[in-house]
Amino acid sequence: MRIAVLGTGVVGRTLARGLARVGHHVVIGTRDPESTLAAAETDQHGSVAFAAWLRENSGIGLATFADAAEAAELVVFASAGARAMDVLRAAGARNLEGKVLLDVSNPLDFTTGYPPTLFVKDTDSLAEQIQRAVPRARVVKALNTVSSYVMADPTAIDGGDHTVFVSSDDGDAAEAVTSLLHELGWKDVLTLGGLSTARGPEMYVGLWLRMLAAIGKPEFNVRVVR
Repeated sequence: MRIAVLGTGVVGRTLARGLARVGHHVVIGTRDPESTLAAAETDQHGSVAFAAWLRENSGIGLATFADAAEAAELVVFASAGARAMDVLRAAGARNLEGKVLLDVSNPLDFTTGYPPTLFVKDTDSLAEQIQRAVPRARVVKALNTVSSYVMADPTAIDGGDHTVFVSSDDGDAAEAVTSLLHELGWKDVLTLGGLSTARGPEMYVGLWLRMLAAIGKPEFNVRVVR
């Protein structure tokens, strides 16, 4: 499958590499490919410059947000949640029309420091805002409750025997994402229901951050026992 991953940060890179590992043709989208390749410094997470990373992952392409989305069959939004509307405008509503749009982001607000608050919660979600912004896309929320490392390789923890959540108003889109998650190694995919159920997984990030502080590393997840 042709997949566009919108975002060059640690989440975008890790997911792109994981999706390529299971056989998909992956192109990472960015605002300005030349500037992205010219950046020489490491990012806030200590990741190597993107050009060096791309050389190490030569099967993955790089294009503008619009070109990546236009050529893709499925699009992954993997940028910061606060940038969602800007990135989607750059990708172009026409390029997203009819396509599954997997949103793995969280609505984190760092303006008051750390830990962050949420800029949308309770009665709305970032996933729903994305769906309203691109109404002809088929938005699915998933993977936002784990670190990027776990997103791309759930088998690294307990052989993958832990839970990932899916929310969408489009049943076929939810099934397509569920199949993709199984390819990555996820065993327990729990569909919560319509896209409004994404409010729960997005608000869960507050607990996730406290668990991160207690555990000391992001390679963890929860399992729903039923």
